[in-house]
Amino acid sequence: MTDSSLQPAELKEQIRKTAHANRRAQEDKESISREIMSRFMALPEYDAADTVMFYVDVRAEVRTRFDLQTAIDSGKRIIVPYCVDGELELFHLESMDELEEGAYSILEPRDDLRLVPEKQVNVTDIDLIMVPGVGFDSSGGRAGHGKGYYDKLLEHARLDTPLVAVAFDCQIFPHIPVQSHDVYMDKVLTQTKAYEGIGRTPANPK
Repeated sequence: MTDSSLQPAELKEQIRKTAHANRRAQEDKESISREIMSRFMALPEYDAADTVMFYVDVRAEVRTRFDLQTAIDSGKRIIVPYCVDGELELFHLESMDELEEGAYSILEPRDDLRLVPEKQVNVTDIDLIMVPGVGFDSSGGRAGHGKGYYDKLLEHARLDTPLVAVAFDCQIFPHIPVQSHDVYMDKVLTQTKAYEGIGRTPANPK
């Protein structure tokens, strides 16, 4: 439950806390995650895309790591993000062997590969972006961790690149208070539903 009398920033923080608790309590994370990933890779947007960005799961997020190699083997160009000094950099992933555990046991691209020119990618090269988050609503409103990493990255994505969030059903809320820097998703995909979001338009680029 959330308190609608709170200010937007306070309400968003309360949603984050509730969503984190919901996500931690989610049972059968691995099997449900595989179902969500299967639904993601069955999307028409995925079929049409040559270059697709996946995130690599951390903590209680929808698991992606078990399906990354399948995506690579499909012949698509698979991109994963990693954080450097508060910014997301993009890496062309060609094998799970190119990832290693970094800080907090997070899987990240190996240090020795990050500066290889062929591995570096610009967000404008991506045809479909998978977006993680803490909480979402049916309009594509998103609550992240509050640090703005994805907002800053998505600000530079092409307008014709679909933004598809993946989440457990327990991460969906009636309304996410959206601020000026927030980006609406084009679609939010769970194990049971696909919500069509507001997305970005020339009039609503963020």
